[in-house]
Amino acid sequence: MKRGVFSPSARAASFRHAFRGLTTLFCTQSNIWLHAFATVVVVVAGFLCGLSRFEWLWVVAAIGGVWTAEAFNTALEFLADAVSTDRHPLIGKAKDVAAAAVLVAAVGAAVIGALIFWPHLRARFF
Repeated sequence: MKRGVFSPSARAASFRHAFRGLTTLFCTQSNIWLHAFATVVVVVAGFLCGLSRFEWLWVVAAIGGVWTAEAFNTALEFLADAVSTDRHPLIGKAKDVAAAAVLVAAVGAAVIGALIFWPHLRARFF
């Protein structure tokens, strides 16, 4: 196949690979279930609060950032484990930094959530 030529079958294969990656995340990473639960809670809360389009943009970006960080963290862990199953200080540091990226994304998402949802909650309950 020539490079740069659009192929519907190649695009379909790309989607199959991506969905296989999602399946791998759900089958191998317990934290992804926490992210999924949080995503459902936030989306339901967003509909109940009647978020604006602008607020939804931030919520979707925050959710996407956390899921993306978790996926990259998992990919790095798989690659590191393929390179060496023995403990190696640099592999350990790489895994720690990747885990920190998920933490940073999650904290950022929580701050975005607080900034968006607090005014809605305050208006309803306080």
